[in-house]
Amino acid sequence: MSNVVSFLPSAAAAPVIDSTIRERFDAQGPVALGLRQSTVAERIAKIKKLKAAVLAHRADFLNAGEADFRKPPAEVELTEIMPVIAEANDAIRKLRAWAKPTRVWPSRTSLGLKAWVQYEPRGRCLIISPWNYPVNLSLGPLISAVAAGNAVILKPSEMTPANSALLGRLVKEVFAENEVTVVEGDARVSAALLELPFDHIFFTGSPAIGKLVMAAAAKHLTSVTLELGGKSPTVVDASADVRLAARTILWGKFTNNGQTCIAPDHVYVDNTIKTAFVAECQKALADSYGADAAAQQNSPYLARIVNERHTARLKGLLDDATARGAKVLAGGAVNQAEHYIAPTLLGDIPDDARIQSEEIFGPLLPIIGFDRLENVIARINAEPKPLALYIWSQTEANIQRLLKQTSAGGTCINHTVVQFVHGNLPFGGVNNSGMGNAHGHYGFRTFSHERAVIRTQFMLAKLFFPPYTGMMRKIIDWLIKLV
Repeated sequence: MSNVVSFLPSAAAAPVIDSTIRERFDAQGPVALGLRQSTVAERIAKIKKLKAAVLAHRADFLNAGEADFRKPPAEVELTEIMPVIAEANDAIRKLRAWAKPTRVWPSRTSLGLKAWVQYEPRGRCLIISPWNYPVNLSLGPLISAVAAGNAVILKPSEMTPANSALLGRLVKEVFAENEVTVVEGDARVSAALLELPFDHIFFTGSPAIGKLVMAAAAKHLTSVTLELGGKSPTVVDASADVRLAARTILWGKFTNNGQTCIAPDHVYVDNTIKTAFVAECQKALADSYGADAAAQQNSPYLARIVNERHTARLKGLLDDATARGAKVLAGGAVNQAEHYIAPTLLGDIPDDARIQSEEIFGPLLPIIGFDRLENVIARINAEPKPLALYIWSQTEANIQRLLKQTSAGGTCINHTVVQFVHGNLPFGGVNNSGMGNAHGHYGFRTFSHERAVIRTQFMLAKLFFPPYTGMMRKIIDWLIKLV
């Protein structure tokens, strides 16, 4: 996720904790302690109630998506509602297995001890969600937190007010306020929340703001999960299915008008197929959104940029690139008043253009030719580790080179963005693109403390109580060789 509105006040302006926020936080203290003893059945019942509320408000979410940034109804259904329902169903079906203590076999140094891992709630959790997928990225982590037995304060983005207000109403219908509550507001509210000693913080947003969240959490030694972003590259080699690659990459890029943390940021294409790839991309844009600029601007299938500030930022990237010599291969139209930027393909982009170093997070797609795969690998490794890497190839040796010689939060081979919806995979970044995981069992573990428990069956340690005799030293020598 990128370019969240100024998240924290300046260092000179220390945040003041609103009394209402403090009261809600304090009220969750005893509730969080009580939730440690909540049963799996009780947690499942809450998730079922949340799922039913989401389905009951389905039409309201479609209206909120339209109000906040003209999000097409099909995209609201596919990218907001469906992932939440899938997350809920996964927890309902599997929570009993996830929450069951895990027996651990003794090691050679722990004979006579019975051991297991017991999952306990972290306690009071803060979820700070972004504006680009306000439902999915709020309620998905919330389901994991509830499954693990936590109390939660959810802070949605002020940049999508219709969705934030709807989330507030929905949560109030499902949960007691001292268990789960929504706190709305701007950056000052976020800063005030981060002053509180939560037991865990789950933040989704940009790497720059993730650093501030992590610094704030460090004051209380609060654990954090950071779902961030970065410039996720796509590599299309000469063996790729050019038509399928073009259409799938553009689908992943221009869904939500490019405002997706795992969207392809830029594409490296083998020069031997670059002309054909660009032609397929141009055709895919015409087929999906309209054959000319007017048709695309009036397309019901394109969301808008979330606000004027982000529209101006994207226009600045486009203007800078073209001023430095980049060529517009498709699109390029901008209407700032309507927060509209056409799906745009760019070629011949010089290395010093801002779009080469800044996360785009919008409907601009640089296409970069290459002759040698090792040069692409070197460029990827020269940048911070991305949230995603996409590989389009039928050559196994190239696929393995990219997997083994680069690092990314997740990777798709001959597909795009679908790693997010695979509920049995960990979803998360690495270093600059995040830390920790979400979804399914991994989300449950994120919001759980894995407590190591040992119970004595027969006591062998007494053999090593002082005094340390010569015989004991011989036993120790024998054990060192044994272990």
